Amino acid sequence: MKTGFIDKFIDRLDRVDPHEIQSYVLRIVQEKGFLEKVFDALREGVIVTGARGTIHYLNRAACDLFGIERADSLGQPIATRIRGLDWEGLTRSGQVVSRDLEVFYPENRYVNFYIAPLEGDAAREGNAPSSPPPEDEDETLAGYVLLLRDITESRQVERDTIESEKLNALTVLAAGVAHEIGNPLNSLNIHLQLVERKLRKKAEPALAEELGRSLEIARDEIKRLDFIVEKFLGAVRPTQPRLEVADLNQIVRESVEFLAPEVADRDIRVRLSLRENLPPLRLDRDQMRQAFYNLIRNAAQAIGSGGELTVATNCDDYQVSVSFADTGPGISPENLGKVFEPYFTTKKTGSGLGLLIVHRIVREHGGEIEFASGEGSGTTVKIYLPRVEKQMRYLTGPGGESAAAEEVIDVEAAAVD
Repeated sequence: MKTGFIDKFIDRLDRVDPHEIQSYVLRIVQEKGFLEKVFDALREGVIVTGARGTIHYLNRAACDLFGIERADSLGQPIATRIRGLDWEGLTRSGQVVSRDLEVFYPENRYVNFYIAPLEGDAAREGNAPSSPPPEDEDETLAGYVLLLRDITESRQVERDTIESEKLNALTVLAAGVAHEIGNPLNSLNIHLQLVERKLRKKAEPALAEELGRSLEIARDEIKRLDFIVEKFLGAVRPTQPRLEVADLNQIVRESVEFLAPEVADRDIRVRLSLRENLPPLRLDRDQMRQAFYNLIRNAAQAIGSGGELTVATNCDDYQVSVSFADTGPGISPENLGKVFEPYFTTKKTGSGLGLLIVHRIVREHGGEIEFASGEGSGTTVKIYLPRVEKQMRYLTGPGGESAAAEEVIDVEAAAVD
């Protein structure tokens, strides 16, 4: 719309022929519709409000970011449509304010937004498309404009960089641990064997038996420390996967079968939902089994007894996924962000390294791992692995997409087929 067109039209209104008014109004409507299309084409969200926070306009991107409908939002206070937004606090200063916001619905995303005041009558001249007349507000302030930008991807890159730096630091630490703890443990074990031999030869039987029990306890503690060191090294030490073409469904079956007795002791029902004709993947079978073992054990320990674990595989044109969904108590929001941190665990006897190992294995295969959990609603861990070959996807007609058949197997943990 040309600058001042409406003002000029109003100034000439008393001189405009009544028959010309219709053409002018039609032009305004057409230009208004054009601007609406421009705003809706933007990837950034745009929200325009009155001075008191009543929504006058919002584009499609803003609706998608917050999972709201335009028709239901116009004329409503913005604080009622965007939960958790401290509107009064953000606009109190009357200055431009920039913030980052984490959105949980309809998807977990990070959004950067800034709020700028629209002041005076000049701002009213540029009211956004489809804006209703502003309410009775301070004449010096026409309203506010919010510009919103999805920064989830950049946040993920930042998070991956920090995570990589953590793992590099742990790798350096692992070398020191292997040298400073591993060698003394070996030395202690050798000297304990020498002490035991001398006791058998020279000590009285009663004393030898008493000290022998103490030596056995000391050896067990050495083994435990050695196990902790090996577990730590396995979690952080870089290892190159030995890739070979493998069937993911078969690896899932083998993993569930291997842990069947352990899961059966807890009276847990295992359900497999395996997609037929999964594309072959290049995997290190041993490493991927280790990752699955850790996830199944974690799920079984979280469930406790009498629950259900569902293991499912699926695929699309770009990746193959495997998910582990349990009926356990779930993970609290404050702990969900810590699950991959070294030594973080909610179990009394856990090492806090199992999920770190899973994360490393998945990343070394070029994949991604995600957690979804809520207190009282169980936990789902989903692994995404890239396909060997990317294939084209044929679009179906109005009937919708065709879904590949799934093999659904109810598996009693005590006797896995």
